[in-house]
Amino acid sequence: MKLDILVMAAHPDDAELGCSGTICLQIAKGKKVGIVDFTRGELGTRGTPEIRLAESAEATRILGVHARENLGFRDGFFVNDEEHQMKLIRVIRRYQPEIVLANAIDDRHPDHRKACELAVDACFKSGLRMVNTFEDDGTLQQAWRPKNLYHYIQDRYIDPHFVVDISDFWKQKEASIRAFRSQFYDPNSTEPDSYLSSPAFLEFVIARNREMGHYVGADYGEGYTSYKKIGVSDLFDLK
Repeated sequence: MKLDILVMAAHPDDAELGCSGTICLQIAKGKKVGIVDFTRGELGTRGTPEIRLAESAEATRILGVHARENLGFRDGFFVNDEEHQMKLIRVIRRYQPEIVLANAIDDRHPDHRKACELAVDACFKSGLRMVNTFEDDGTLQQAWRPKNLYHYIQDRYIDPHFVVDISDFWKQKEASIRAFRSQFYDPNSTEPDSYLSSPAFLEFVIARNREMGHYVGADYGEGYTSYKKIGVSDLFDLK
């Protein structure tokens, strides 16, 4: 299946927290969107890999994404090397996305920065025809480089290069986040407290999305950065 947008995420719930409003907006416009999670989040303080995969499936249903894969990289220990790049290149070439959305360029969690760098390098090398990758049946994949790569903003504040108005899709985004019940505030949970499980964390997520929306005169927004300069062909495309 060819996708219009492929979202790359270090952990299950990164996509939901960082860019699920944009995902919903683009799907509503008729675009095909997929997610590739790098790890199962097995080092998380709460939940288990199995629970998080089930929660991921529920979030996928809520968002209506067209494809979702988990690469099974080691949570906390994956690196940006040839082995990991080649596995990600296979995914890029399989789905041939026009746009990739990836983890933040810098963040509190070191996996997010590593995932950002891995996405950048894999997207570039995926366009090199002398890098050979194969489908499971042995078919040689064709080189493919996404036209654009944007990075969503996560825990740490980063000044965005542009903001997407997600006001019409905030409730759907919030529902997809809350699908990860093991990770966020639950007064009945007997699991250890974590950075994410504080009741203040979801309030922060709401505030961040309101702040981003405020920049562009919207109720809610998601901010992005780009290593490349962003060009437009029509001034009226700018909000």
